[in-house]
Amino acid sequence: MTAHTPPFRDPHLPFAKRVDDLMSRLTLDEKTAFLHQFAPAVERLGIAAFRTGQEALHGVAWMGPATVFPQAVGLGATWNEDLVRRVGEAVSKEARAMRARDERVGLNVWSPTVNLLRHPLWGRNEEGYSEDPKLTSAIATAYTRGLRGDHPTYWRTAPVLKHWLAHNNETARDTSSSSVRPRVLNEYDLRAFRDTVEAGAVAGVMPAYNLVNGRPNHLSPYLGRHLRTWTRDDLLVCSDAGAPSNLVDSEHYFDTHEEATAAALRAGVDSFTDHGTDSSKILARVRGALEQGLLTEADVDAAVRRQLSVRFRLGEFDPEHDPYAGAADTAADFDTPEHRALAREAAEQAVVLLKNDGVLPLAPGARVAVVGLLADECKLDWYSGTLIHRSTPLEGLYERFGAERVSFAEGVDRVRLRTADGTFLHVLPSDDAPAEARGTEGALDPALLAGRTDLPPLTTDATGTELAIVDWGEGVLTLRAPDGRYLSVADDGFVRASADQPGGWVVQETFRLEPHDDGHLLRHTGTGRLVQVAADGVKVAADGADDTGAEVFELVVTERGEDAVTRVAADADVVVVVAGNDPHINGRETEDRTTLRLPAHQERLLRAARAANPATVLALVSAYPYAVDVESLPAVLWTAHGGQAAGTALARVLAGDLSPAGRLPQTWYADDTDLPGLLDYDVIGGRQTYLYFEGTPLFPFGHGLSYASFGYADLTAEVRDGTVSVSFTVTNTGEVAADEVAQLYVRAAEPSVPRPRRELLAHRRLTLAPGASTPVSFEVPLSALAFWDVAHGGWRLEPGPYALLVGASSDDVRLSTTVTVDGEPAAPRPVCERGLEAADFDEQSGTEIVDRTKAAGDAVTPVTGGTGELLYRACDFGTGVAEVTVSVAGGGTVEVALDGYPWTAALSPATPTAGPYDYVELDGAFTAEGVHDLRIRLRGALRLAHVGFSG
Repeated sequence: MTAHTPPFRDPHLPFAKRVDDLMSRLTLDEKTAFLHQFAPAVERLGIAAFRTGQEALHGVAWMGPATVFPQAVGLGATWNEDLVRRVGEAVSKEARAMRARDERVGLNVWSPTVNLLRHPLWGRNEEGYSEDPKLTSAIATAYTRGLRGDHPTYWRTAPVLKHWLAHNNETARDTSSSSVRPRVLNEYDLRAFRDTVEAGAVAGVMPAYNLVNGRPNHLSPYLGRHLRTWTRDDLLVCSDAGAPSNLVDSEHYFDTHEEATAAALRAGVDSFTDHGTDSSKILARVRGALEQGLLTEADVDAAVRRQLSVRFRLGEFDPEHDPYAGAADTAADFDTPEHRALAREAAEQAVVLLKNDGVLPLAPGARVAVVGLLADECKLDWYSGTLIHRSTPLEGLYERFGAERVSFAEGVDRVRLRTADGTFLHVLPSDDAPAEARGTEGALDPALLAGRTDLPPLTTDATGTELAIVDWGEGVLTLRAPDGRYLSVADDGFVRASADQPGGWVVQETFRLEPHDDGHLLRHTGTGRLVQVAADGVKVAADGADDTGAEVFELVVTERGEDAVTRVAADADVVVVVAGNDPHINGRETEDRTTLRLPAHQERLLRAARAANPATVLALVSAYPYAVDVESLPAVLWTAHGGQAAGTALARVLAGDLSPAGRLPQTWYADDTDLPGLLDYDVIGGRQTYLYFEGTPLFPFGHGLSYASFGYADLTAEVRDGTVSVSFTVTNTGEVAADEVAQLYVRAAEPSVPRPRRELLAHRRLTLAPGASTPVSFEVPLSALAFWDVAHGGWRLEPGPYALLVGASSDDVRLSTTVTVDGEPAAPRPVCERGLEAADFDEQSGTEIVDRTKAAGDAVTPVTGGTGELLYRACDFGTGVAEVTVSVAGGGTVEVALDGYPWTAALSPATPTAGPYDYVELDGAFTAEGVHDLRIRLRGALRLAHVGFSG
């Protein structure tokens, strides 16, 4: 250091003082420029450019080759925090190593996703860890600790949690509102974020596209009220891509972008991800907001300060002191033998054995038929890196059993497409070198990667080309040429066999066959246009063209997939059917699933295999649960798409080289009729997830079998010093070494409000040799037994008995005991003093929660202007009231009644208020004394914010 070194360059000063000094040196224009995702350099101060955001969900993504670990839901299925921490550490080391050779690789990583897997039809199910807040936060905390590193001052990478808040639908995701009652908000959706942030390895969050209670998440008052109270660290809030513009363009929440940008900044958004690398629009909006008095320089300063805090923690200003800058070495930290071994270990630990009647593990020397659409696939998803190594189930079984003992049938239907003039679609041969895999070059936004135009388009000839056709469900098809390339459509509209795999933001490799006269029209789903045959090649119709030029095809089937499966299955000792999904088709970001069922094509293959050979094992490789008929199958396994080592891992489990010990991180429902509505976020009222579901699942939360068996004994539990101490012993009573996941649940035995049927408190993954025993103990804070008491607006530990349940899943309870805890008894609602906030109901029907104002607060309204009812239990009217006052907006009627009594008050505005936020107070006669349940009925397009009592 010299006398001329500014304080912000002094590594001996606290970061806060250095940020203060740097802020004092920046002009308003320079600070404003930092608000966009791509913050420019400030050359006069020697400050480099910076961008927020680097995808790293299960490996460094979008930047070319990297180690690819199992999908996040697969990491959740390991129930192993130590493993996931090591995965996070490996990912962050690769991020640093990749940045050393490519400065476009960012260190502010947008990962992990802690949205709870409330609904299994959510298209992004693969990105979350679990339906349970406790398990989600445990796995997320482990991953963020690995990403952060263990240095007390500097961070290897800076993790940002996604997606704040209550976000489980892709359908209308930027305009739909999640109605989240206070209990669900506090006990469920916020809890996973809170526990992870409080663990101390989180740099920020990303708000989700959706609205919560009628207000866009990018204006969430909970960012200030909750998030930033959970830690002393400055948290950087990064918008999701394009979401700031959505506030005006799709959500119409504001009339101008200046208003919207100002509101988001004041709510706590610090970095605006919008318009790609072009920051001009966002900066113009900020300047306009400043000029109009919608923002102050202090508002800008607060956001910039938080960004700079993260940059200091990443060591940007102290390269000579940052231990991770000097250690980032491409050879030592990228694609290392240790990382490859870790990828295999993670894939192995993610495999869940769902059912086994003794056919597994496979006998040594068995003749194995491997069949199915995913048998020879190693699928990637939208947030994967590019594979350096790959292993499919077929390759893994070849390696393990020898190619001479393994037979294969993919099960595709093989067809030729005949045109109206009798010719067939023909794929011209291509002698060029294979193209690089999509994404190999590294793209900050892979949605911008274009299809190939250097290959010849399809033509027609007298014999045509046999194509492999797969129906991935709901009529969505892929067509593949004999050389393995998928038919795809590039920007010029021609159809070519040009893609190694389906992929991209808008998938260009899927089609639909639409019945037409005696044949079919072929519609390209990416463009929505019909395929036609022209003199210069096969192409899709021009934009805006009618259907008159579309070709009518006859589908000539040369082989049914089930016939090929039957042939190989009949000659094998055991059949392994590998079924599941392609992560880019039917269930992905932007697209929810519509059913739990396997696609009909794969059901056909499974039935054919089972009919030909009763010893049929179903291996599901998927990003989400399925509802399958398992009664006639001797064995069923599930694993998420397991990354680069997926095939090897699955083969080793099938062969018995290790015992499976993955556990389901979410409930597998038996049928679509068991599911709530996709947009029903009330897990309590809707009886959702294992916490509240009252039906019989196909497989319960926490389920997973082993090749060993385990005994549980010696359960003790004691309440002392604000904790519940639980201990027991687990013994491997089997004949092989294996892992067991011991799980501890709680159930309130005498609850005064609906509580979970059982709730995970703690878990531990153990490794035990045959005959070995180990003690297991947990210290659980009594606060973990509390619930959010809407009557008083806070957490309350209810006194009384609590059942403690120990076992191998939420349903497989081996030991139980009961403890009695002291707590705060229930008290009636003090409605005379505080009145009632409308959203603090105990039960409701036909209503939804909406925004009271654009900035804060909740109100309740009937769904679509109909009729709804609210119930508030145990309201204390004291010695008596004579009048009720309601705060309402809009037009309609509020009716009030006690217990089961008739409606005694009906209040309506004389005319509807001017807007949804223009509240008026209406008074009416209402008599009550003592403690009663209160019912309120709402009719019409009316918002109720508050109810008061007097007299």
